[in-house]
Amino acid sequence: MKDLTPKDHAEAVATFRHAVIGAMCARDLSHGELAEALRELAGERFRPPGAKLTKTYSVPTLERWLYAYRRGGLSALRPRSRGDLGRGRALTSELRELICDIRREYPSASARLIVRTLEADGRLEPGVIKPGTVRKLLRQEGLDRVAVRDGTDTKTRLRWQAAEPDALWHADVCHGPSLRVGGVRTPLRIHGMLDDCSRYGVALEAHSSEREEDMLRVFLRAIRLHGKCDLLYLDNGSTYRGEVLRTACSRLGISLVHARPYDPQARGKMERFWRTLRQGCLDHLGEVASLEEVNQRLAVFLERHYHPVPHAGLMGRSPLSVYMPSERTPNFVEEAVLRQALAVRERRRVRRDTTVSVLGRIYELEQGFLAGRVVDVVYSYLDDPPQPEVEYEDKSYKLSLVDPVMNACRVRPPRLPAGAAPRAPVLFNPSCTIADAAPLDNQDDDEDLDAIF
Repeated sequence: MKDLTPKDHAEAVATFRHAVIGAMCARDLSHGELAEALRELAGERFRPPGAKLTKTYSVPTLERWLYAYRRGGLSALRPRSRGDLGRGRALTSELRELICDIRREYPSASARLIVRTLEADGRLEPGVIKPGTVRKLLRQEGLDRVAVRDGTDTKTRLRWQAAEPDALWHADVCHGPSLRVGGVRTPLRIHGMLDDCSRYGVALEAHSSEREEDMLRVFLRAIRLHGKCDLLYLDNGSTYRGEVLRTACSRLGISLVHARPYDPQARGKMERFWRTLRQGCLDHLGEVASLEEVNQRLAVFLERHYHPVPHAGLMGRSPLSVYMPSERTPNFVEEAVLRQALAVRERRRVRRDTTVSVLGRIYELEQGFLAGRVVDVVYSYLDDPPQPEVEYEDKSYKLSLVDPVMNACRVRPPRLPAGAAPRAPVLFNPSCTIADAAPLDNQDDDEDLDAIF
């Protein structure tokens, strides 16, 4: 057991005084016996709390302690302090308000700087007010530098977490040490997703970039493996601000929330995870041959050194035991729903050579009659590589990558679709039809002229 000690110096003094007069407090003495006991006690020497030398106490002092204890107990033996202790008697009300206003307007100004400036301006006499007095005043008014360090934060920060697994996922990117792969220095970007309730790492992958496409692929693998979350909590980087991510989350019924800018404390769980990852893995990578090797080490770190280890934020439970209870049912998403959620539709005009540009690659159509027409190109981020299709008038047509060398040897396909040519000759001659009808019209005109003249 830990030692039971007084909470402050005043309680230590009260305990000392009670120890001095304790024997008389428990005895029923007459007036003469009490006077004799007080005189004997006044001749003894005692060492007060915090003192180096012993001292004696007079009979009136001991008698005052005794009657005070009988009236109010141990609290009555506490030494009394001044009513204006720590208030700075040399500070007028106007000067107090001025100092508080200076701290509110300039939160980074120290107490020493405030005193020095006021003395230089003539608003404070030199040597009258010490910086310590100003610090006490600001601390009493709740304006110490710790309290006003973030002048924009008007609300108290609380410790919080999600009520159950998969209710909220954090996502972020960690910059690791650059790698040398094939003699070329390659950046290392660790994409990670963390469950808020259990601190379980639902995804952790190494990439050479931090594009939105990389984040989406990591997100999709996490959904396929663990089901979808209810809310995705991200920072304000360009990786998490794209239209594709926002649309996909809306289609899947996942709320998308971004942290307030310039507030890293709001992302404390993710930052703490990155610190653990750096200390346990990234700082000791050494020589690696590829990103695949880094991903293998990340998987081993999660499975052996993070998920099964007790976590202080979980009251000694491990992330694995909190995230994988037997009664929990993950909210898995069907593949068709995922494909529809990540389907992208873009308007494109087919070139005269029946080619279309999609994601920086050239695709071609077999249907020559679509050349020059405006069509809808549909593809899904679920496919790697992409498998785009063309939609035109409620019909779908497949696209294939262009191979110019093979096209040079191919027989050119017909431009019109099958069945577009006539099955048999058709009698259709507009000029002959008009010529045959012309004499009848001229005869009528001659009759009209004869009637007039």
